[in-house]
Amino acid sequence: MERGLILLVAATLMVYMAPGVRGTAHLSFSNDTEVNITRDGCGVTKLCEETPADCDPSSTGTCLFASVVTSPPVAPDGSNLAMELRGDSMGYVALGLTLNASEGTTMLFICAQNSSDNGTFFFRTMQRNNTDGMLTPIERRVRDIRGMVNGSIIKCEFVVPNANATSMRNAATTFSILLGTGTFTGNMIGDFNVRLDSGLLNLADPTSNIATTAAPSNMTTAPSNMTTASGSNGGVQPHAVLLVLSVLSLPVMLRG
Repeated sequence: MERGLILLVAATLMVYMAPGVRGTAHLSFSNDTEVNITRDGCGVTKLCEETPADCDPSSTGTCLFASVVTSPPVAPDGSNLAMELRGDSMGYVALGLTLNASEGTTMLFICAQNSSDNGTFFFRTMQRNNTDGMLTPIERRVRDIRGMVNGSIIKCEFVVPNANATSMRNAATTFSILLGTGTFTGNMIGDFNVRLDSGLLNLADPTSNIATTAAPSNMTTAPSNMTTASGSNGGVQPHAVLLVLSVLSLPVMLRG
């Protein structure tokens, strides 16, 4: 089983769509053209990734931002992923789903503007070879697409149905999110330049990319002979060694 393979239930007819075409049968656009992307709900109702850290997608400043809301899975198809994407580019911004950014493939969802057609918004799905970066057009079903272009700012929202990472042993909603940008010249979509790699995340858990903090110690004041990460005490105290050994000697409980 090739690690890095994403099983995304879809027709895989390889075609190229002309720049002026908003989409073909595998793409469906929403009648609602309004796009409003904010940080509201990040870490609570939606999983968010961005660069620079904590940037504001609703501002005019530089911010490459994406969010995902995952529906409960329906066997055997998988989950629906409601996505938001915002970035700065005169070509395109893209969100990728992969299991391994250095091997296998990435499914790319591209929101772009055609500068030769007054910055008209268009949407593409592409498959990226993670080894050599080659992009191949692929018909992956996406629905409820809406987007807008304002100068170099591109915003879009869309729903990816039936997402399923079944080649992984863990959750079927576990993917790495890749965010990046690229060029669009003439009728050619340029290389995808990765700006952010989230590492594997459970997209169904809005907190899966939020670092947890250790529980506070009951001690209010550290003993004077305790070594801290930046403390000046260089040696490990004998009683500390005994404490570690006593912990390690406890029986190991194994699950049946």
